[in-house]
Amino acid sequence: MPPTVTLELPDLSATHALAARLAALLRAGDAVLLEGPLGAGKSELARAVLRAAAGDPALEVPSPTFTLVQSYELPAGPAHHFDLYRLDGPAGLDELGWDEAREGIVLVEWPDRLGALAPPEALRIALAPLDAEDARHARLSGWDARLRALAA
Repeated sequence: MPPTVTLELPDLSATHALAARLAALLRAGDAVLLEGPLGAGKSELARAVLRAAAGDPALEVPSPTFTLVQSYELPAGPAHHFDLYRLDGPAGLDELGWDEAREGIVLVEWPDRLGALAPPEALRIALAPLDAEDARHARLSGWDARLRALAA
């Protein structure tokens, strides 16, 4: 069983701090799978990761809800933000360039749609909203050696 870290993120600044730590650890070939119900903060975390990885807090990061994927050129290499909510399963991933995207960094919302294509070495971040506005619970698993740096 992969190691797991649980974090309480009381506000957006805590979520953004986690995103900054994650962005600093990203490298080509990494997959970050963002799980949780609607409104759990998956898109907020993905946007913050991409802005931190780009070194540009004003970077425009549109939601890929309708386009299904948005791509970015980052200092660490190409990154692709997938939102698979509207897919029924992995069948449409070929058309979205999944195999090519895996050569870079992928952030995936609704990773259950990946089916057997879900990378086993991925970092999984399960988010759940808490009672306070913008507060969330995060459970991180995977990335054995790098996981401790995310919990700092």
